[in-house]
Amino acid sequence: MNDSNRLDTLTPILDHYQVEPHFVEDYGSIQKIYSNKGTFALKKIAPTTGTDFIRHVHYLYQKGYNRIVPIYPTMDGRYAVLHENNLYYLMPWMSNDSRGNRQAHHQLFRELARLHTLSAKEITINKEERIEHYEKTIQQLDKHQEFLDGFIDVCEKKTYMSPFELLYCLYYNEINLALRFSKTKFEEWYEKTKDNEKARMVVVHGKVASDHFVYDERGYGYFINFENASYGSPIHDLLPYVSRALNTGPKRNDDVIDWIYHYYKYFPFKDDEKLLFYSYLAYPTQVIQIVEKYYRKKRPRNELKLVRQLQQRYFHLKNIEYVVSKMTEIENQRKAAEQQAKEGAQ
Repeated sequence: MNDSNRLDTLTPILDHYQVEPHFVEDYGSIQKIYSNKGTFALKKIAPTTGTDFIRHVHYLYQKGYNRIVPIYPTMDGRYAVLHENNLYYLMPWMSNDSRGNRQAHHQLFRELARLHTLSAKEITINKEERIEHYEKTIQQLDKHQEFLDGFIDVCEKKTYMSPFELLYCLYYNEINLALRFSKTKFEEWYEKTKDNEKARMVVVHGKVASDHFVYDERGYGYFINFENASYGSPIHDLLPYVSRALNTGPKRNDDVIDWIYHYYKYFPFKDDEKLLFYSYLAYPTQVIQIVEKYYRKKRPRNELKLVRQLQQRYFHLKNIEYVVSKMTEIENQRKAAEQQAKEGAQ
């Protein structure tokens, strides 16, 4: 689409804001608008997404949290414009020029912790729902355990294993340990919380990523992309971000531990939240998925591609293992020090 056509398309939308576009740059779902009133970002979303997220953004503003790129209202007070089967909303344009990697991550995690702190509230938990969640999860864990055990039996009975099957046999013990660890932590979480009538919930951003944290000219960071915002456990924001960061080659990633503890400085997880976080993070879902895919796939299989995928997911599992074991060690040391201090005070 050429510039004049793009301007013609966007003019009816921007008329609602009394903004006259002079020039437009395309950034996928976001358009950078140069206009008579300055530079703006116009975001396009599916109408099915709705505008519930604007309610969460307003709620956070009311709570005093202003590190969200503001959404401008139209001249008649609406926060989104429906045009040709798409919703559009307008924001000020901000760059994504992060200030050094470590500092940028620290700023992101500090702001995420502040967002969670200001929106935190205790909600009443339905005991039957908690029991049902526990039983379903344990059933799923046991089903995965059964599959892993069954597949290794199949592999070991063969005279000649395929490269994938051989690699799986080499990795089996560590995959099994990760699954058992995940189950143990989940059971500990349930024992700790089964009689609790309340649980802590926060406004969850829903799509935390470095690309969704932008900076103004003073270097202050702001969140964008709030379309998936909802009320939920703070774990739901931390977990995907940390998991993605650990999806690399084999690496002792102390930076990730540093980010999490930087977040804890401003919004410490409770003991039960830590147990659930460890359980979900350690769960070897990605490895199980690729093994199930191999098992179900009829010949001819792309053996090389599947071996590479299994290897990559094993590296991911080992990176997670390092982070979880280091954090568990730190927690155990903290608890031992607290116990010692308590005994010393008696």
